[in-house]
Amino acid sequence: MEKKVYKQCQSCGMPLKKDEQGGGLEKDGSRSTMYCSHCYDNGEFRTPDMTLAEMQQLCDDILKKEIKASRVLRWMSKKQMPKLERWKK
Repeated sequence: MEKKVYKQCQSCGMPLKKDEQGGGLEKDGSRSTMYCSHCYDNGEFRTPDMTLAEMQQLCDDILKKEIKASRVLRWMSKKQMPKLERWKK
């Protein structure tokens, strides 16, 4: 069965094509097609205990300070995050 390839990290929402590492790493050393290198390494989340609200705040801070994203883009990022695979109930 073929793995689904995602356009954005299913934990933080970052576009995977913008990941300098090309995605997180699975346990077998292959690249994850689901999660970025900031969220995922060696087949597990770097911050396994992080809540959705904490991830939303972290991403909002990064978008605001480092990327200088607009309020609309930051709002959209926060709004779509619960729909990502990691956070779906």
